[in-house]
Amino acid sequence: MQMEVEQKLRIAVAAAVQLPNVSDMEFEASLTELRELAKTLGFKVIHTFVQKRTSFDTTGYLGVGKRQEIRAFVHGEPIFDEAGDEVLSLAESNLPEIDAILVDHEISPSQARNLEIEAGCEVMDRTMVILEIFHRNARSRAAKAQVEIARLGYMAPRLREAAKLAGPQGRQRSGVGGRGAGESHTELDKRKIRDRIAELQLEILAMEAERKTQRARRQERQSQAAVALVGYTNAGKSTLMRALTGSEVLVANKLFATLDTTVRALYPESVPRVLVSDTVGFIKNLPHGLVASFKSTLDEALDASLLLHVIDASDPGFERQLEVTDKVLEEIGADVVPRLRIFNKIDHVGDAEAQAECEASLRAKYPDCVVMSARRPEEVAALRLKIIAFFQRDHVEAELFLPWSAQQLRKEIFASCEVLEERADADGAFFKVRGESAVVDGLREQFAQM
Repeated sequence: MQMEVEQKLRIAVAAAVQLPNVSDMEFEASLTELRELAKTLGFKVIHTFVQKRTSFDTTGYLGVGKRQEIRAFVHGEPIFDEAGDEVLSLAESNLPEIDAILVDHEISPSQARNLEIEAGCEVMDRTMVILEIFHRNARSRAAKAQVEIARLGYMAPRLREAAKLAGPQGRQRSGVGGRGAGESHTELDKRKIRDRIAELQLEILAMEAERKTQRARRQERQSQAAVALVGYTNAGKSTLMRALTGSEVLVANKLFATLDTTVRALYPESVPRVLVSDTVGFIKNLPHGLVASFKSTLDEALDASLLLHVIDASDPGFERQLEVTDKVLEEIGADVVPRLRIFNKIDHVGDAEAQAECEASLRAKYPDCVVMSARRPEEVAALRLKIIAFFQRDHVEAELFLPWSAQQLRKEIFASCEVLEERADADGAFFKVRGESAVVDGLREQFAQM
């Protein structure tokens, strides 16, 4: 049974700059995503500060006026709209003090430091928020190592700014016990980070070799039929995985609830036996370090014969999410793998009429798509049949004869073929089967020698 640890709710404000080339819809979708990321991390975002600029302020990301506005709010002063009416006051809302400012972009170390000093509050940019979520949710050795590399890579260029905040007393270290006379804390820490990253990379290479060996053994033992669930984070992949395989995988209404690839067999089992894998969700502007680090979790997509691209039909911004997934799949070379688009969560769209209208619109735009809810057993069953049909598309029907003296081989027929019909006479049993041509021919040759 999955238990979630209660986290103390932390209070945050969000801040974002809208550049001229970013549409209002895209800007709001990104901010909504940041709020969801914040929620996953245990923050409650009580207000969002936005500013339209031709470029980011090189000193502190936001303009001077907006930074002063944030500082005033962090220190308990009320916010007023353009008409002069009070919008929000920490004191009147009985809210505790602000714990962090969440910035909807990756900003430079100096921008973060200056904004932090001016606002008097911790600053976390979008990359730092995502890295912290990944750090908390990683479970396997490989995922933990990959996340640590990404976090160390993110922290290294920020050490100099941290040293500036620490003051002159923390910047210099004597030669006694250090590598060289006068070597700074920053240089020592950077050297430690480089050494640790190198160590982790060696560990990942060893784990990657081990994983490839395990995968090769699995493919030798079983059919090559493999399906990978891919798509945006929180599109319902884990719910669909559980419905298709009958497994107890974690299902949570949070971004990046699943980080480690999970592999289960389609249930009830089919012929051929189909393995289903769930992969880490995609997100717009995923930190480059994590795209590289988590490429190994997406290798399941490269190994798959069929991709199930899961899309949240109830999300107004699903087209943008669809583009993000397509782009990442192209980057890892998985765009050549056959793909089935699955518009999930249709039950979240509205009433029956709204659902029917949405489904008709989706089918008109994406003719071969599947529109469903992973919580409706009959629709999951229909998808299961569609998956099996994909792997049986080249199967042939044939009749096999098995003499009574070799009935111990019956299990091989049922393990490798779908038995459509069975009859018997005095000499043995006849099986009408459907299976791969090579498999059927191999069984026929084996039985002929009995």
